Amino acid sequence: MARRLEYLESYFLDVIEGRQPGKRAALLRFGLGQLARLFAFIVQMRLRFYRWGILRPHTLGCQVLSVGNLTVGGTGKTPVVEVFARSLQAQGRKVAILSRGYKRKKPPFLKRLKGRLTFQKYGPPPLVVSDGTRLLLNSTISGDEPYMLASNLPNVAVIVAKNRVNAGQYAIKKLGCDTLILDDGFQYMRLRHRLDIVLVDRTNPFGNRQVLPRGLLREPIRNIRRAGFIFITKSNGDGAPELKQQLRELNQQAEISECRHCARYVQDVFSGERHELSRLQGLQVSAISAIAVPKGFEEELERQGATVLYHKTYADHHRYSQQEILDFINDSIQRGAQAIVTTEKDAVRFPFIDRRDLPIYFLRVEIEMLSGSEAFNDWIARICFR
Repeated sequence: MARRLEYLESYFLDVIEGRQPGKRAALLRFGLGQLARLFAFIVQMRLRFYRWGILRPHTLGCQVLSVGNLTVGGTGKTPVVEVFARSLQAQGRKVAILSRGYKRKKPPFLKRLKGRLTFQKYGPPPLVVSDGTRLLLNSTISGDEPYMLASNLPNVAVIVAKNRVNAGQYAIKKLGCDTLILDDGFQYMRLRHRLDIVLVDRTNPFGNRQVLPRGLLREPIRNIRRAGFIFITKSNGDGAPELKQQLRELNQQAEISECRHCARYVQDVFSGERHELSRLQGLQVSAISAIAVPKGFEEELERQGATVLYHKTYADHHRYSQQEILDFINDSIQRGAQAIVTTEKDAVRFPFIDRRDLPIYFLRVEIEMLSGSEAFNDWIARICFR
């Protein structure tokens, strides 16, 4: 079933982006376009209900920041969330990251059904991936991004729950947190945000500029006016003048910064041994990934001097089986690869294998500010010191 859903996801992406020719695809695009109009109407009415006070957000009495985007996946959100959490924690805040845990393993059906039949007011209790001192859950139960964040932020709590109001209350009462970061929270209106940070991918800002299911937008582009801070991610350092002008026309108040994702080192997936990026120089590698924008990963390997002989891609958040990894190792050996490289997000989904025919690394990527860093640091200071 999971493989079938991944195939359908890939097929629909090809349809909406125009890579599927023929009358059937054209008819499907027309139908998706009609559904997109309905979806956009529902999204806008929901926002109006909150603005008119018909729906009311919860206030938890502490700092709440949202990091999100307008599009579905691919903006490089997780490293940005990490930067914010690390900066706030370094300035003395007790930080918790609240995540929905996209594509994590759900509780058994009977347990979920029991919760619905007994009308649980707040839903199931939140899952504590990390309490700020210990890593408590694996990636299967928590989801890829929460597990990554918990692994890389030893002094920050990470909590997963569909009801993030409930998760926030838990973080405050049980863990003593005073600052909450909503991971992928731009559209989460039930919890009042002090500030919305929105990420825009420099290489593909708004997809085909249409909302779901006809495009990749979760809401119309004009709604970026809610953002108080805009990060242009994956920038090449040219200043992105056209994109900045477009964003400024949509939002005259937000601070806008540019950043890029920079490779820092490679690390053995199983042993944890780290190596300098020079390890990739002149190395013939096979790449494997299941992320929204795999092309950027391959280009980064080539920038670091590696020769990518073969790149196997899967649907975003694909959970690898042991046999898939073994087959990929065999294919890589036949193609003459000297090593296998994957992304950090993929590495947390790798099953354990005993074979060590080839070293298997993941590429560690972090955020580097290109412009607006002073504004960013000032803003962090304004939050940390009342």
